[in-house]
Order: sequence, then structure tokens, then C-alpha cells
Amino acid sequence: MNQHPIFSEHPGLIIIFAIAVVVMLLLDLGVFNKKSHVVSNKEAVSWSLVWISLAMAFSGLVYYVAGSVKFFEFQSAYWIEKALSVDNLFVFILVFKFFDVANSNKHKVLFWGIIGALVLRAIFIFSGAFLIELTYLNKLLALFGLAGLKYDINIIMTLFGLFLVYAGIKSWSSGDDDDEEDYNNTRGAKLIRRFFSVSDKYDGDKFFTIQNGKKLATPLLVVVAVIEFTDLLFAVDSIPAIFAISNDPFILYTSNIFAILGLRALFFLLDNFIHLFSKLKYGLAIILSFIGLKMIIAPFYHIESIYSLLVIGAVLCLSVLLSIIFPEAAIEEASENP
Repeated sequence: MNQHPIFSEHPGLIIIFAIAVVVMLLLDLGVFNKKSHVVSNKEAVSWSLVWISLAMAFSGLVYYVAGSVKFFEFQSAYWIEKALSVDNLFVFILVFKFFDVANSNKHKVLFWGIIGALVLRAIFIFSGAFLIELTYLNKLLALFGLAGLKYDINIIMTLFGLFLVYAGIKSWSSGDDDDEEDYNNTRGAKLIRRFFSVSDKYDGDKFFTIQNGKKLATPLLVVVAVIEFTDLLFAVDSIPAIFAISNDPFILYTSNIFAILGLRALFFLLDNFIHLFSKLKYGLAIILSFIGLKMIIAPFYHIESIYSLLVIGAVLCLSVLLSIIFPEAAIEEASENP
């Protein structure tokens, strides 16, 4: 891996990234989605293309100023986060269904959920990069005056790798337990109810309402909290995974943010065409295990980012193709609703 953080050599990229994200979020919330509405497939496709195009344009800028290594690191980290986030969206669908959220309010919930993710991902990525830098085994041995090993093993990266292999195996064999979960008992829901009295009814797209002269939180605020905590749990898988690609926090954060900013549009496509992703969990399990193995063997053999990108792309394409050929979800839905 390249050991030189890109922002130390090209600080202008930070400014470009920040301006692009802020401008797009302001346009999204204040212009295009000023009023809550049902997002159509056409709109979802359009916004998906916009966010992917922005990510690709930024990766092109990274290539121009920092070279091909950083470019492939960005691309690999972006598509890993994009792929793993799809699994997160399946749970979002269940959360919205459980709380009976109106289609017109889903976009607002996802928007504020993503705003929270911008902050949490920064904390995870930059603190993770700091810890990894401190836990190279040879560096720790040198502190005690001991000779270094032939291979410079990183303790945190190895633990991350083992965890991801375990997560991949668990994901492959997991059932549909999420379908039966009571999301009212999750930490996000409990946190809101601890600090606020919650109304039994929605009030349009408002997070707070007035009933009998008393200010109450609406169930929509509970949903935002549940979505936020759900994303936090999924970050436990996705953040370690991207550290297998690069140790540059700027590359990891920018690719991560571009990926999650496009999740809202992707959510509405997934919600309407869920049968096209029925085999995706197996593909994600393979990707998690592959990335975990890559982290474990990194001190002994380094797999270039371009090859990781090819493996991830091939697994995702094959997963979607098999889902189309063998649409289990579509068949089950048809049998339940003859």
C-alpha cells in the first residue's frame, strides 16, 4: 500500500470534495426535494446516475493529481462500500415496513440518516487509520528493544481480517431473522423514547408535533434513530473491509461518502426491484471473506487494488445475474399473493 496520505500532498482535493458534497446536499434538500414526495423509478435512476457520475469524476481527478494507485484504491473502496451497503438497504426496507412509513417520507428519513453517517464514518475511518499506524508488530517490538520479524504484521488488520472472514461465513448461512425483529426494542428507538415522549401517530413529515398543548416526537424521529443505529452496526463490517484496500484516510473517507450519498436513490430502486437481488447476500458473503483473507495475507503477499476491484465486480455481476435467472423472492411473493 502507498504509505503517503493524499491530502498531505494535494490539499486542494479536500476543498473540492467538501464543496461538491455540500452543494449537492443543499440542492438535494433545498431544491429538488424541498417537499416530501414519492420517489419514482425514473427519479431514482436519475439520482443514482448523478451520484455515481460524481464519484467517477472525482476518482478521475484523483487519478490526474495522484496517479493510478490512488485511483484504483478509490475505485475499489467505493464499490466495496456500495456493495456492502446494499445489504444495509434490505434492513432499511424492513424498518420502513415495520413502522409503516409513508413512501413520501422515506426520502427525508434517509437524508438525515446519511447526514449522521457523514460524521460517524469520519470518526471510524480516521481513528481506525490512527490505530492501525500504531499496531504494526515490528514497531511494537522496537519499543521493547526487540528485533523485528521478517514480515511486518499489523495486529489490528489481522483481527479485522479474521472478523471479516467470520462475518462472510455467517452472512452466507444467515436466514431471514430480520423479518421478525421488533425494531421498537432496538437501541435507536429506546434512545429516542428515553429523552422524548413519542406520539402514536405521524404528523406528515414532521419529527415533532403538538398534541393537547404538549410537544411530542413523532414516530418518524424514532425511525431516523433506528436507521442511524442500523447504519452504525453495518459500518462495523464495511469500514474494516475498506482498510484492506488502502491506509489513506482521505481515499477511504471520500470513497465511502460518495458511496453512501447515493444510497437513497438506490434504496428506492431496490425497494421496487428486490427480486433482482435475491442472491446478493451470497455474493456479499464471498466479498467479505475475500477481503478478510486479503487482510490476513497482506504481510506475506499483497494483492493489488486493481485485482481486488476485478474480483468484487465479477462477484457482484454474477450475483445479480443469478438473481435474475433464479428470482426466488419474486417466486415467493407470487405464491403468497396469487
